[in-house]
Amino acid sequence: MTIEEVSLDIVQTALQQHKEFFKTGTTRPIKYRKQILERFAKVIKDHEKDIIEALKTDLGKSEMETYATEIGILLEEIRFILKHIDDWAEAKKVKTAKTHIGSKAYKVPEPYGVALIIAPWNYPFQLALSPVIGAIAAGNTAIIKPSELTPHTSKLLERLINTQFETNHIMVIEGGVETTQHLLRQPFDYIFFTGSVPVGKVVMEAAAKQLIPVTLELGGKSPCIVDDTADIPLAAKRIAFGKVTNAGQTCIAPDYLFIHKKVKQQFIQEFKKVIVEFYGTEPLQSDTFGRIVNERHFNRLTNYLQDGEILLGGKVDHASLKMEPTLLVPRDVTVPVMQDEIFGPIFPVLEYENLQEVIDFVTERPKPLALYLFTSDEKVEERINHSISYGGGCVNDTLMHIVTPYLPFGGVGESGIGNYHGESSFSTFSHYKSVLKQTTKFDMSFRYPNGRFGMQIIKKLLK
Repeated sequence: MTIEEVSLDIVQTALQQHKEFFKTGTTRPIKYRKQILERFAKVIKDHEKDIIEALKTDLGKSEMETYATEIGILLEEIRFILKHIDDWAEAKKVKTAKTHIGSKAYKVPEPYGVALIIAPWNYPFQLALSPVIGAIAAGNTAIIKPSELTPHTSKLLERLINTQFETNHIMVIEGGVETTQHLLRQPFDYIFFTGSVPVGKVVMEAAAKQLIPVTLELGGKSPCIVDDTADIPLAAKRIAFGKVTNAGQTCIAPDYLFIHKKVKQQFIQEFKKVIVEFYGTEPLQSDTFGRIVNERHFNRLTNYLQDGEILLGGKVDHASLKMEPTLLVPRDVTVPVMQDEIFGPIFPVLEYENLQEVIDFVTERPKPLALYLFTSDEKVEERINHSISYGGGCVNDTLMHIVTPYLPFGGVGESGIGNYHGESSFSTFSHYKSVLKQTTKFDMSFRYPNGRFGMQIIKKLLK
């Protein structure tokens, strides 16, 4: 299936219709926002089978994986926002400064306007709609550009959104690179992009030319560290879960492993056992193990297999675009598998003895989107968290920090700008307007140029 590009005229017309709709004020009442969010939940539930089928076709995802990582996470996000939106949307009173006696001050959240959501291919349903949920909750309109690399999901999104919602409020525009370029030239009020670092730079450059605020959810090489005090069988299971979910095509997947020399062999054996438990002795034949998105990415990953010694896995099937979960000891840290974000089921293994080696290695490179530490030593936990900057992560687990709506999700440095999920989604798509309501019952005359004792009074107040 091929996704066709759309013309510049279609893009410009869609944006104009959204701007006109936003100006009517329809999206501002909380009751209306709730109605739209409730409809989102109903549409997702009513089309669960269609979603599962589309993702099975595009990425080979199992029904369970699709529900857990694409459907369920959206329904929970909607539930959480509906529960708290009334409080988030209220104007918040702040303290009165000594210099402003008699006044009242507020922070008032207001929507930006029309948001552009550019979605990736690895979680093409969830990562297209999760930002939209936040944008709608904050009172914006949204135009969604799904990934052309997952065409069945893109088509499904276009059908569901453009038939179940007013297209001047929420709309899907399908297309490829040319369509994205058309969109990035338009005067949107906010841009939310999820994808690779190189494309993120292109998006930010385009936004900067028009001073459009952006959120960039990017990626990078997320380290996983296992010390000699960790529960190794449990660590292997949880790390394997994080690495091979979606065939490793997860922005926050553990990208490479630092394992303490004392427990390296035990970990490898436990990891092998877990892969058999998950997918049997022939993972390439497993219906629950996904495939690589396309031939270009499959060939890229296959080339990484030449970068070191394979300890586990390494088999590939070109016909199905599947690759076994693979443990690999890189020849050195300069090979491509240690330079590029892997985005696949290959897991480089590095051993260490001194924790400072690990800290130095990670901090000398771009700040990662995620970091995972497995230890029972709280001093090690404290040392890592105080020494290494990263977007978010887990201690003694992987991936699960992204699931809770109480934690903001986002990167730092090259791994991203801004965050979302839960209240952070509402905040991301809201401008907090500062309002000072001054009293008219009296006037602070000392502030004026002709005020008596003005300098003395101001100095005293500002001490």
